[in-house]
Amino acid sequence: MPKQWRLLFLLVFCTPPAFAQQSAFTYDSQVYQPQIKTVQAYNTQKEQSLPVIALHAKEQLLFTFDDLEGGSKNYAYVVEHCTADWKPSGLSTLDYVTSFAGDRLQDYEYASGTLQNYTHYRLQLPNEQVQFKLSGNYLLKVYEDGKQKIPVISQRFYVVNNLVGLTIDVTTAPDVKQRYTHQKVNFSIATNRLRIQNPNTDLKTVVMQNANPLTTNYNSKPSFVKPDLIQYSDLKTNIFEAGNEFRKLDLRNLRAAQNKLQDKSRNEQTYSTQFDENGNFYIRNMEGRLAETESDYVKVAIQFDAPGPLEPGDIYIIGRFNNYALNDQSKLTYNVSAKAQEGSLYLKQGLYDYQYVFKNSKTGALEKTLLEGSYFETTNAYQVFVYYRKPGSRWDELVGYLSTQTDTLPPKQ
Repeated sequence: MPKQWRLLFLLVFCTPPAFAQQSAFTYDSQVYQPQIKTVQAYNTQKEQSLPVIALHAKEQLLFTFDDLEGGSKNYAYVVEHCTADWKPSGLSTLDYVTSFAGDRLQDYEYASGTLQNYTHYRLQLPNEQVQFKLSGNYLLKVYEDGKQKIPVISQRFYVVNNLVGLTIDVTTAPDVKQRYTHQKVNFSIATNRLRIQNPNTDLKTVVMQNANPLTTNYNSKPSFVKPDLIQYSDLKTNIFEAGNEFRKLDLRNLRAAQNKLQDKSRNEQTYSTQFDENGNFYIRNMEGRLAETESDYVKVAIQFDAPGPLEPGDIYIIGRFNNYALNDQSKLTYNVSAKAQEGSLYLKQGLYDYQYVFKNSKTGALEKTLLEGSYFETTNAYQVFVYYRKPGSRWDELVGYLSTQTDTLPPKQ
């Protein structure tokens, strides 16, 4: 074997870490099997957009993943309607789909020309088997055929029936103490197409930053209600830590792959303008090959410099590539001799945004900016969802959705 191939083999072909199987689905985006990698879900109109599709439109959700065990398996899927806060809505499948609630995954391709063997699976929704009747939150469940109680993947997605208009305004925080570190989201709902009797009880709104479920803010009551206009602009709500621009990892070129991350805290630094993708990732390679089936996998070692362990709690590396999940695969472990927090990732060739967060084990609090800093100038994407439950109804309809990105906020006063 030539020397360069031996080096490439050591870099790429390694077994991903195993983790325990789970015996039940959660109502979250989660991977349950160690051989499943690179889960993607987005509206086909824009790569890596949030998986939101319009009801009764020509829009489709694209859902893909890789199985590193290769071969072909009889994977199946089912979709379930959920409440605004991601609990089972309890509806019959006949209430929210026109025919079937699931089917087998029949669209797959084998990897070609890669050292890591895998099979790439694809699913588009809606399709001939699954057509949606209701808007709302949905959970896609993937399992091996005949083993529905053994989860493989769960994926949140949204079906929206745009019955209201949305406008979003992102400003600096009104509190002087937060003006350098936080951003505030105000939004208005135009209801001329939907008559809402009591917004305080019939409406629920949700705001997220960078499609990160860990940042979810639920709003129960509006600030002002006017004819055909409902405003959410209370001075103490929807205030987010602005954070910092995401760090970047480039794995497109195997010969120059960034197979080690050597990072340190950015909390004491000043803000520096840097282009990022607000947490997203894109599967790409620079070898001129098909991205989805001819991109290889790379093991990336992580070393985060730290004079001592942060206590009480743990550091995690997260991004949309792992659904911002705080689990054993994203957790770092302190190495006394190296004076660093260490971990590893097994990733497909591409471009990745990532960041570090700290979870306090005593309080359960997630400190998102302890290691990254927080600067009001940071560009972020914000998503607003509007849910409506008709009086006497049994489900939450998703009647409005909008995503906006901050550009340059006005200078601090």
